[in-house]
Amino acid sequence: MADAFDWGLLEPAAEAGLAVSDDRVLAAMVEVEQVYLAAWSELLGVDSSAELTSETIDKDALLRSSRQAGVPVVGLVDALRRQGGERVHQGMTSQDVLDTALMIVSRDALIQARTRLASAGRRLCDLALEHRATTIIARTLTQEAEPTTLGAVISFWLDAVTSALEVLDEVSYPVQLGGAVGDGNAMVRRSGAPDAVTTLRHRVAEELGLTDPDRSWHTERSPVQAVTQAAASVCSAGGRIGRDLGLLARDGLITPSHGGGSSSMPHKHNPVDAVLLVANGLRVGGALAVLQSAALSYDARPAGEWHAEWQAWRETLRLAAESASLLDRVSGDLVVHAEGAVAQARPETGPRAADDSDLIAAGHVVASAVSRFSRVVPADRATGGGRR
Repeated sequence: MADAFDWGLLEPAAEAGLAVSDDRVLAAMVEVEQVYLAAWSELLGVDSSAELTSETIDKDALLRSSRQAGVPVVGLVDALRRQGGERVHQGMTSQDVLDTALMIVSRDALIQARTRLASAGRRLCDLALEHRATTIIARTLTQEAEPTTLGAVISFWLDAVTSALEVLDEVSYPVQLGGAVGDGNAMVRRSGAPDAVTTLRHRVAEELGLTDPDRSWHTERSPVQAVTQAAASVCSAGGRIGRDLGLLARDGLITPSHGGGSSSMPHKHNPVDAVLLVANGLRVGGALAVLQSAALSYDARPAGEWHAEWQAWRETLRLAAESASLLDRVSGDLVVHAEGAVAQARPETGPRAADDSDLIAAGHVVASAVSRFSRVVPADRATGGGRR
């Protein structure tokens, strides 16, 4: 068995990222091969009773093959043909398998992220309503500005969560199937069916629960960009909220009930979840930059650009899964020190004290944010998201 390269030592929120682990990607690739084998056999009119599994695959041998071929699918196909015969993978190419597998992993990871975001959003709704009249001084460019309420501040966090949910609900997860150069010619020649690639793509998409894009997107990478931008929206929402939480913890207005300690200062109660949310928000931009550069493809498969996508694509999913989990946790772990907020909002010098107009305006912000969230996440809808 190959040793794990990364077991979370430098990734404190790594547990949530297991949804995009190597084992999960491998299982998704085998699932793609299994579904395609059944669809291909049906098209040929032959038996398709073979069961493919990742459980018996020699991972060390798979890694050696991946190093030699530069892609994990070659060794995987060899292993699966020992299970299911020579019809495994016929007509497909490595990119069909890996791109489709990563779409499966993306869908599952972002559905999970949506569930956790919705949970965090419901808690933020409750907090915003509870503190819609708890006065505080808002800041602009780091300086004290005008009175508002803590509920209004929390409503802006809720809006960020709602926006991320809206993006997740719009994203689609298309199957990739086009064969060696994207035109499906091998499927047509081997089967004798002129519409073979169309028939197979539709059936594979249906069985996998993905979208049938009615095309091959092997060198037109907008589907990858759409999915990873959706993942990044989760990280952006989390990072934005984490920034505020860190600053509010510094001022003693909102603190975590379960903060982290320090190796040298035992008195500290660090807002760890807020810190990790900010870190993830900062990190995701690097992965997006790689994906944007790799989208400048060429030929029927570029030398390096596609390969550069793999880890960057998965990194956005990992960070989104972590950020959604952190938001779910932190939203239920906040202690509001209302007396400190009220004292801050009534200084002897500086900004004016809050009045009824401030409370009314802040109340409208809270009501609007809660209403918007409730439209995106009705009380009877806790999970779901995406258009397959």
